[in-house]
Amino acid sequence: MEPPRTAQDPAAVNNFKRSGYGLTDVGRKRKSNEDAYFFDDGLGLYIVGDGMGGHAAGEIASQEAVETVYGVVKRGLPNLRPLVAPPDEAMVRAAFRVMESSIQAATYMVFSMAEMDRGKSGMGTTVSALLILGDFAITAQVGDSRIYRARGGAVEQLTEDHTLIAWQIKQGLITQDEALRSPHRNVITRAVGNRDYVQVDTGLVELQKGDRFLLCSDGLHGYLKDEDVCPTVAIGQEGAVRRFIDLANERGGKDNITAILVEID
Repeated sequence: MEPPRTAQDPAAVNNFKRSGYGLTDVGRKRKSNEDAYFFDDGLGLYIVGDGMGGHAAGEIASQEAVETVYGVVKRGLPNLRPLVAPPDEAMVRAAFRVMESSIQAATYMVFSMAEMDRGKSGMGTTVSALLILGDFAITAQVGDSRIYRARGGAVEQLTEDHTLIAWQIKQGLITQDEALRSPHRNVITRAVGNRDYVQVDTGLVELQKGDRFLLCSDGLHGYLKDEDVCPTVAIGQEGAVRRFIDLANERGGKDNITAILVEID
């Protein structure tokens, strides 16, 4: 009888193929693009950042954050093993720590840059990151960029927006309809870089063949309806990303638009 496979056994991993494709667009209203993105199929790492701050500070914040997250995760990956079901809790915690540490490092980097240059005071960025680790994905989130999963014709938002509106809805203070008309729609309650520490949300997602993950800035999801996601990802990777950007521009394009689509096969 063959012995059971464990999380320490590389043969237990399904070895899902992952592939990503991303694009960013300035949109129809902005003169500069303060979004940044990164993906590396070899590492299984995918990141979107949406910067904020005047005098190109948002552009600097998002790019520095994305590069810092990449660097820290790349250095931390050799200490992690692929996750299989049931996932090893110690390894899950270790993976969470790597992702959290990468965003904390980005926070300290961006904050320090702003401290050295008063013209960039208050600059910051959102960060949404996805790391594929064996049969699971780790999500890490600060701000209001988002990660969606499309599976079997259904779409699920995997991240929680760190915004005043989201908090008010969660507390039952306003309705979804009232949120659409609120003057506080763009107030972010958590960002990378506006102070030297930030709380990072992390999550664990078990993969299935055919899963599609969409990482995007609010320049896309502000115009996106849940029913748009599955038919669009079905187009195929590059075509789907271009369609998402076109959709946001067709519906107003008032902000920078960034999307990465990750396919699991």
